[in-house]
Amino acid sequence: MPAARERGTYNMQEKKASPSGEGLQNLLMLDRSGDFSEPDILYPFALEELLCRYVGEGGPPLIHMWRHPRAFVMGLRDSRLSSAAEASRSLEQAGYSVAVRNSGGAAVPLDLGVVNVSLIGRKPAGRIDFHDDFERMYELIALALQEAGGAVAKGEIEGAYCPGDFDLSIGGRKFCGIAQRRQQHAYVVQAFVVVEGSGAEKAALARSFYELAAAGSADAVYPQVREESMASLTELLGTGFARSVQPDGPESLAAGNADPAGPPDEGRSTGGLRPGDTAASGPTPAQTFIDAVKRVVRDRQTPDGLTDASAKLWLPDPAEVRAMAQRMRERYGL
Repeated sequence: MPAARERGTYNMQEKKASPSGEGLQNLLMLDRSGDFSEPDILYPFALEELLCRYVGEGGPPLIHMWRHPRAFVMGLRDSRLSSAAEASRSLEQAGYSVAVRNSGGAAVPLDLGVVNVSLIGRKPAGRIDFHDDFERMYELIALALQEAGGAVAKGEIEGAYCPGDFDLSIGGRKFCGIAQRRQQHAYVVQAFVVVEGSGAEKAALARSFYELAAAGSADAVYPQVREESMASLTELLGTGFARSVQPDGPESLAAGNADPAGPPDEGRSTGGLRPGDTAASGPTPAQTFIDAVKRVVRDRQTPDGLTDASAKLWLPDPAEVRAMAQRMRERYGL
């Protein structure tokens, strides 16, 4: 069993009101988990960079959910390994969209079984401690998994990829990592949640990346990844995970959808179903988790808060997002 420096398991009796609703009453939901029109893995990070700036200028807070079919995202420290460029080219030849993100954390492999959840909020004046923002993400994910019976612990898991104090785990195996990007007046807390697939296979990919990226450097410092340290929620909670959480219902702007003009496959809930799903098969585990997160947020939204937030909503044009992605690649690329 992988070693873990856990700070505790989420206790519903002690924190039955958490997240308390502070900062969630006017939180708009931007669900792009079914939108795969932008192949560049930097697109969602560039979108969040622009949204974070707007939130810092007085825009409403957002929760952004997205997925990518096949990507590998490096941290800034990973990009400084002696053979990182060679490792990146190897991944690109294997069909991965590869990039260096401007937030904290280390390398993370992504596919459609990984749900990315980001909280974008304004920094309170005079506050520099970021732990409350990490705690809010931890509690959000723990509450989303409550129906499935998962006792979510936080604390670094030895051998996991993208390790940190806010590794989220069940039974000593990590399924989620949390990182942040902080601007002058706003922040983004980003979580990757491994919902489906093999955690061990993703860990093996991360380990092979580091072995190639650190080749020829005896003193290189990087995560020592072990396959047994990672697992998906379906591996941890069993095949009944998707059936243990009820599908979400229809949503609209009044229910907190940040993109009322988007078609159904760009994040509008269709009873928990996605293109390719059927009523008989039901929603995928990834969609089930997304629906659970939405319910946690929706239960804490207020009509007045949403009315005010919707009036201030702004989403950048895709061309503007692509331009930002290019600037990020030029600044942080290999």
